[in-house]
Amino acid sequence: MLKPNINRGNDSKTLVKHILKASENIFHVIGINIPPEWLMTDMTVAQLRVLLLLHTEGKSRMSSIAGTLGIAVSTATGIIDNLVKKELVTRSADAEDRRVVICGLSPKGQEVINSIWIYGQLQMKNLLDGLSPEQLEKAKEVADMLLVNAKTHTNSTDAVNEIA
Repeated sequence: MLKPNINRGNDSKTLVKHILKASENIFHVIGINIPPEWLMTDMTVAQLRVLLLLHTEGKSRMSSIAGTLGIAVSTATGIIDNLVKKELVTRSADAEDRRVVICGLSPKGQEVINSIWIYGQLQMKNLLDGLSPEQLEKAKEVADMLLVNAKTHTNSTDAVNEIA
């Protein structure tokens, strides 16, 4: 099994900066393509943030949604109301305390989120399509190393702060 390199020296920091710059350059070359259906949607950024939060956190209390997004509960309620009307989110009362509102993704909401990931996978597939079998093997090894490294980091905030 591949093991991540936890000890980072100056050479590693330089390499990480180089990799991040290369990644940035890749996005400049391929461009950021937004599916046309996303440009025609009537979904707001705030609504998308709620959908992403519910996808990552699962069913959540209205107060937790508001707290995580740094908005007032009344604002979160308005966003959720609109998502419920669009059938992207379900809302129910907590069985133990009917004053507590629990929100979750509906099947239609899950489809919306899945379409984002599928689109990302298509872009990655397009990047890989022109590589030779040897290059694909190297890419697979790197992907495996990144996965192992991701599994060893329990707090992604530390990794983000380390890059900056």
